[in-house]
Amino acid sequence: MGVEIERKFLLANEGWRGQGSATRMRQGYLAADPVRTVRVRIEGGRAVLTIKGKSTGAARGEWEYDIPVADATELLDGLCEQPQVEKIRHRIEHAGHTWEVDEFLGLNAGLFVAEIELDAEDEAFEKPDWIGVEVTGDKRYYNSSLIRQPYSQWPDKT
Repeated sequence: MGVEIERKFLLANEGWRGQGSATRMRQGYLAADPVRTVRVRIEGGRAVLTIKGKSTGAARGEWEYDIPVADATELLDGLCEQPQVEKIRHRIEHAGHTWEVDEFLGLNAGLFVAEIELDAEDEAFEKPDWIGVEVTGDKRYYNSSLIRQPYSQWPDKT
């Protein structure tokens, strides 16, 4: 079993802009509930089917498989829940780790979330000065939650 250990943060400022690389993503969910999610994603010229288990702290089971882009497009257009999540992912290297800053588009425009994947839940890491409040356990910030409650519909955006 694959295990993903990921921590999420809001951004304190725009000091991350202009760093690293950026990839546009479109993703949808075939299943999205607290126990499991099944996601289809097209990122650049690559398509991936991802299955994730229930979160326990910052960890959860994760299995990821490359699929043909044409199949992913059919799944996104025909079977995935709506609305879908569209974003630009900025990958930024900092102090031996890769930070992923997601700049959300569409109904989630205005939301920016930074993520870091770790090898252990207690792994030490250095935060860049543009990292703000941690939101790791806050389900509102799960991509699978943003299809049901897009950021544009949040009454309180903090």
